[in-house]
Amino acid sequence: MSVTVTQISDFLNEWAPWETAEEWDNAGVVVKSSETVTGVLCTLDITHAAIEAARAAGCNTIVSHHPVVFRAMKRFDASGVAETLLREGMNAVCAHTNLDKAAGGVSETLARFAGLEDVQGTGGFCCLGTLPQPQPAAEFARSVGRALNTAVKYTKGQETVRTVCVVSGAGGDMTADAVALGADCLLTGEASHHEGLDSLIPVIAATHYATETMIAGVLAQRLGERFPELKTEVFAGADPFSYIAKE
Repeated sequence: MSVTVTQISDFLNEWAPWETAEEWDNAGVVVKSSETVTGVLCTLDITHAAIEAARAAGCNTIVSHHPVVFRAMKRFDASGVAETLLREGMNAVCAHTNLDKAAGGVSETLARFAGLEDVQGTGGFCCLGTLPQPQPAAEFARSVGRALNTAVKYTKGQETVRTVCVVSGAGGDMTADAVALGADCLLTGEASHHEGLDSLIPVIAATHYATETMIAGVLAQRLGERFPELKTEVFAGADPFSYIAKE
């Protein structure tokens, strides 16, 4: 019996309800070409490279974290990613802010990758975890960089941290939330100059890509467990940015 796009959507809704996505978000079945699913490729971003990988693997459905159509489209182009999906007969199912907030979702996955223990969701974008032992923010930042294989920037490096608020992706504006939750550090993907300057606690920013790309593997694992007859693939993609080390 074949798996359908509706079944994929319903399963994701059980885990990360679509109704919990932010109003400005675009989560759900964003592109639909066929109800029947031949295979699923899971990734952070739907790009031309991801489409090529799905085609090569015989997958007509891509499940991503970032929506393939996010802002209002005012112009359509045959070379566009969404248009290419339709031309290739592919589907796109995108679980974005609803998956950020879900138990076992993006932020909680990041917390575990970062080595935090007793990870707990808070019902919003933040989750909390603790380090096995208190350590300076700079030391924790270095360990995050090693765990995620990424460049990291941080503030207040000498301050000791133990309870960490984790917000995957662009969470630099949530330092006040972190403080209110009792955290003494914020781990996120992106933080602006002024967010770092104004924060009362250390902020560690480990890039948007590196703090979220691991969710592709989690999506594939969960889909494979729910639909064992379904071919599931993981496409890592790439950070759109390259980084130059401080000299």
